[in-house]
Amino acid sequence: MNSAQILSRPVDVLMGSGVVSLAWGCLIFLSVVVGERRAEAQGASALLGPEVSAELDKMYVRGLQFLQKSQAPEGFWSDPQYGREPAVVGLAVVSMLAHGDDPNNGPYAQAIRKGLDYVLSQMNKSTGYIGKSMYNHGFATLSLAEAYGAVTDARLGPALEQAVKLIVTSQKKNPFGAWRYSPESTDADTTISGAQMVALFAARNAGIGIPEEAIQKGLKYFLQCQTPEGGFGYTSSSGPNGARAAIGCLVFALAREKNSAAFKSAFRYLQNAPNQNYYQQYYIYYASQAFFHGAPEGWQAWNRKNIETLAASQEADGSWGGQFGPTFSTAASLLSVALNYRFLPIYER
Repeated sequence: MNSAQILSRPVDVLMGSGVVSLAWGCLIFLSVVVGERRAEAQGASALLGPEVSAELDKMYVRGLQFLQKSQAPEGFWSDPQYGREPAVVGLAVVSMLAHGDDPNNGPYAQAIRKGLDYVLSQMNKSTGYIGKSMYNHGFATLSLAEAYGAVTDARLGPALEQAVKLIVTSQKKNPFGAWRYSPESTDADTTISGAQMVALFAARNAGIGIPEEAIQKGLKYFLQCQTPEGGFGYTSSSGPNGARAAIGCLVFALAREKNSAAFKSAFRYLQNAPNQNYYQQYYIYYASQAFFHGAPEGWQAWNRKNIETLAASQEADGSWGGQFGPTFSTAASLLSVALNYRFLPIYER
């Protein structure tokens, strides 16, 4: 197999022979179809990166099986910490989509559908607001964008458009041209703003019209928060750390600004940032994408080390532990290695 093939406030600091011949023929056919999908989605960039090893795939599948088994019938997760948060449910769904199985009839199709049902049930039908914080809204919108066009569900397009409209409207009312805890917030921070920006880029990839003004205003806010070291502060241009540097790198990369001074200095900071053990899964979720965009060779080295660390820390049931509970920790850990598969549109280089 070729490589072409969370939340709420605490994040702030920051899953007979005839029969045999028929089965084998189906397998070959599916391999060709998957290869074509991959090539169409990724183009030449799909050739970059290592082979997906059997060990990595086994680890990923164990994580997905944990998510599948621990999901409640209503679509959320039984994890008492954040399992009911639309952001966490959305990221768990995205981690399933990222493995590349058929989202409508594959092994995780039912779990994906239940998760999306839950995310949609948490959307305010009048405003489009998902959950009770813009953290939730941003990551939940990302899940709708990644599912749209892949999952057969007529509700996804209208819901995605409504969720995007709320993000854009909220930004227009914000004096900083960015986002914070609620759609009515008059202050802003880079972590919540990063979640909204990534959601907008994912929606744009899915074919939803995104005003260029919204993108440019968001980038301007990040520039205002960039520190002399190249990283990004939380609400101002001071106090950078690795996680926010990764968020900033990703935002500028998705905006196709990788030749900008802002991206280059942020990536230099990220490469030299101290290892971030606190909020580890939150960090690796963003850092994997930042290194992927920043330098292919740098990503491959970072990726190998990340896989080794995750393999050593995966629990017997397939989960990972962390400050935000096993559902978020598992989904974020899986997504940090999902670039080895390259199925998600948001993971295009």
